[in-house]
Amino acid sequence: MSTPRDLMIVALDVAPDRPVETGDLSLALAGAEVIDLIAAGAVALDGDLIVPNPQVALPDALLDHAASALVRQTPYETVEDWLWRRGRGLSSAYLAALEAEGLVARQRGRWLPVRTGKTALVDSPARSRAADRWAEGEPVLGQLAAAAGIGEVSNEDSAKLTDESLDTVLAVVHDAVTELEAVRQRKSVEDAAYDNVWRGM
Repeated sequence: MSTPRDLMIVALDVAPDRPVETGDLSLALAGAEVIDLIAAGAVALDGDLIVPNPQVALPDALLDHAASALVRQTPYETVEDWLWRRGRGLSSAYLAALEAEGLVARQRGRWLPVRTGKTALVDSPARSRAADRWAEGEPVLGQLAAAAGIGEVSNEDSAKLTDESLDTVLAVVHDAVTELEAVRQRKSVEDAAYDNVWRGM
């Protein structure tokens, strides 16, 4: 399993105070991919630039796909550009992968034996592993989850991260989520103003 998969499982498994925004989750998943690619030696960071190493096959299919999507010519891509490019619809891709692997099932209606649109995790080693990481307060997973709106990270937990590359990726993820929320709020204000114009006519 991988950090993005664990994050997706946590997003499905942990009841957040508010529903997780798919855009926020997608940005966090793209950040988790960078973190796992760094850990696998597939990339290194030069400041905020993602510098790819010679490509090798990775055991996780989605992570391998992420590695193949890297910009391999200079000027390399920044972490921020990667998040916005790679993150588009990424939560749906991870959900589909979990469903295809039998880790997530569509729930059936109570009275009618038809599948509803709701998804639920099934008991599996992958679910247990993600739950263990979450319960242990693993700082990288906790920071990524917090960026997606799941739980909060204490200053003490934040201090556990001493790797500069991880700090860079996590900071960019948090900034991107903040920017996306600002875009949502701006659109909400514009939509409300538009509605008011039509009501006044």
